[in-house]
Amino acid sequence: METPANCAVLNTNESLKLSITNHLRFTLGAYVESASENDWFVATSLAVRDRVMERATQSRTKHRSQGVRRVHYLSLEYLMGRLLENNLRNSGLYDIAKQALKDMGKDLDTLLQKEPDMGLGNGGLGRLAACFMDSLSTLDLPAIGYGIHYEFGLFRQEFVNGRQVEHPDAWMRDGSPWKIARPSYRQTVHLYGKVIQKFDEFGHPHHEWVETKCLLGLPWDIPIVGYDSSTVNVLRLWQAQADEDFNFQVFNEGSYVDALREKAIAETVSKVLYPNDATESGKELRLVQQYFFVACSLADIVRRFKNGYNLPWSEFPSKAAIQLNDTHPAVAIPELMRILVDVERIDWAQAWAICQKTFSYTNHTLLPEALETWSTALFERVLPRHLQIIFEINHRFLTGEVEARWPGDMEKKRVLSLIEERGGGKHVRMAHLSVLGGHATNGVAALHTRLLCERLFPEFFELYPDRFLNLTNGVTFRRWLDVCNPQLSALITESIGSGWLKDSSKLRELDRFADDSSFRERFQQIKRGHKVHLAKIIQDTCGVSVSPDALFDVQIKRLHEYKRQHLNLLHIVSLYRRLLENPQLDIAPRVFIFGAKAAPGYYLAKNIIHAINALANKVNHDPRVGGKLKVIFMPNYGVSIAERIIPAADLSEQISTAGKEASGTGNMKLALNGALTIGTLDGANVEILEEVGPDNIFIFGLTVEGVTDLYKRGYNPWDFYWASEDLRLSLDWLASDYFTGNQDEFKPLRDSLLTHGDPFLVMADYDAYAASQAEVDKAYRDQPRWQKMAIHNTARVGKFSSDRTILEYAEKVWKLPQVSM
Repeated sequence: METPANCAVLNTNESLKLSITNHLRFTLGAYVESASENDWFVATSLAVRDRVMERATQSRTKHRSQGVRRVHYLSLEYLMGRLLENNLRNSGLYDIAKQALKDMGKDLDTLLQKEPDMGLGNGGLGRLAACFMDSLSTLDLPAIGYGIHYEFGLFRQEFVNGRQVEHPDAWMRDGSPWKIARPSYRQTVHLYGKVIQKFDEFGHPHHEWVETKCLLGLPWDIPIVGYDSSTVNVLRLWQAQADEDFNFQVFNEGSYVDALREKAIAETVSKVLYPNDATESGKELRLVQQYFFVACSLADIVRRFKNGYNLPWSEFPSKAAIQLNDTHPAVAIPELMRILVDVERIDWAQAWAICQKTFSYTNHTLLPEALETWSTALFERVLPRHLQIIFEINHRFLTGEVEARWPGDMEKKRVLSLIEERGGGKHVRMAHLSVLGGHATNGVAALHTRLLCERLFPEFFELYPDRFLNLTNGVTFRRWLDVCNPQLSALITESIGSGWLKDSSKLRELDRFADDSSFRERFQQIKRGHKVHLAKIIQDTCGVSVSPDALFDVQIKRLHEYKRQHLNLLHIVSLYRRLLENPQLDIAPRVFIFGAKAAPGYYLAKNIIHAINALANKVNHDPRVGGKLKVIFMPNYGVSIAERIIPAADLSEQISTAGKEASGTGNMKLALNGALTIGTLDGANVEILEEVGPDNIFIFGLTVEGVTDLYKRGYNPWDFYWASEDLRLSLDWLASDYFTGNQDEFKPLRDSLLTHGDPFLVMADYDAYAASQAEVDKAYRDQPRWQKMAIHNTARVGKFSSDRTILEYAEKVWKLPQVSM
């Protein structure tokens, strides 16, 4: 029978087999009979990509023909993880691909493990961006994500004698079948140089940025597949290149290294995610990196507007919404002003109005020290015209709106100024610029948004109350339940139908099954199956045997003091000490599982990692604990290992200091998979409590108001040290030479908690945390009760879907239409 001409892109078993075979033979040049497993993974991915890209072309054509408004999501991170399984499930090709490969003698599950995690992100901010891109396509919302094509991710983490050691994350070593180069859309980026004033033929002055150095930005597109949707949006990532490959004259003279020097320097801009900014050269590289991707992205947006519409610039905001994911892309605001004022010669007031209607800003931190600033000296060297524009924005703002609202109030001007003066120098406040330069600023949880308005930006909120709003974060349930926990997904679908995958509120229908002993048993067996699988991974990775019947207590997130992994650590030390004093202590066996990376220059965070590993080394090899206690620190934490840990978790540690965590998304993923939360009233924990109810969560510790009151009264961590014998003995033991043979090894950790004032109130919350953990132990030993609580958690967290979040953005911020194919 003759094969139809279009068979290669049909969603059928035979068509997919033909596509895979053709990619093996013609794209990879491999013999089908002897192709490697990696060849099969790549060929399968390319066959899926063929089908996806056909839909992507249809989406772009529809959006262009209808002249729709798009959102352009600017983010320095996209923590995508692996894409093959996600794309198969979202596109409805999973079962077809599984059978097609089986017919060809291959196992899909084996091939899925060949895919590396994309090194495009670090933590929650990057994973949130990935979830948002998924939801934008699922909901048929026209969107383009913009970021950087990093050659190396954050770093690959290894533990050597318990200490974190960083290695290059060469995720691109074998290429990626999902990326598509788009050289015809290459952009030129200018840096450094100087600004001169010129006059036109009418005597009107304007500025020109001259004598600049140039970079090229090569775009790579990654298709983003929506679930049960015909829309495929694109994530466009920019790779830095030199404007000339090398100096041919110098090369001919024999100076081969010098000839390639400029090329090498240019390529460093997109080489590594978050270069270390502990040095001036590191700071400069980060600023260049941020401007590079922003300038490329804005040039791309402007190109699309000018080529696609015959409209005046005043209509630009009606076609382009730009979302700043934190302050990393904030330099987009002066860049658009530069384009409008210097290039397009638009009046300043009109240009500023266009900017404010175009941009919106998501804030992700309440920590003042985490709000990005740049020295004006560095800014002037790298982006001299942009600093002039920022000064002009600031002058007009302070002498206009601020003076009109608070006449003569210099303190208000100091607080609201885009320029901060400290330490003998001036710095640009990028968060202030982001708030002022857009029409909307949102927090990512109800508590976070309240504190944003009351404590971080109270003067801006007073000036522009209508610009602030809350948009609580969410996660894509397809990725974090259907893909990583297909057994539970199948049970849910069998029980309430498949509608929950696009309407997460339907999960509430599971509530009634909490009293069904048969359902509870199946729910528990699925959990145990994941624990068995994770136990094998732990054995293979860490060389430690753990029981799947133990309570799996999980804290997986970036290592930072405010997230308080050291509070968890101190409690484990206490349990260990109590077990040695009384081996018959009646507690549920427990496995503490950590996953986290510490920034290379964050020495206290790395000291905490070492302390956890040193404790683990003692506990895991001490027969006196009788198997009741194990401590595991999974190396090189990322999306793929998270997808193995989360379905196996019994307890979710969300123990940040109240008022410090903006939202969290790990708390949502873990609760969705039936893990119970132990946490403070911080970030989205507050809303999780509201949804699941106080009987299905373990809340402890100081509230935001309690933290404030404690500081007002004068916080002294030594008071808590002397008041709690359990805490005192645990901290002193940890800081002794028992765990490493060196009594000074964990002195930095001890000093941070006592001598340096315990900035995140670990000592103040310790006793309440230990008491809450005792309640956890009691509940876990009552398995019917625990199972009911776990089911209620899965059933009641439907609010925390990224679909809901994105619909709120589309309605309240972007005014974006849904465009079905």
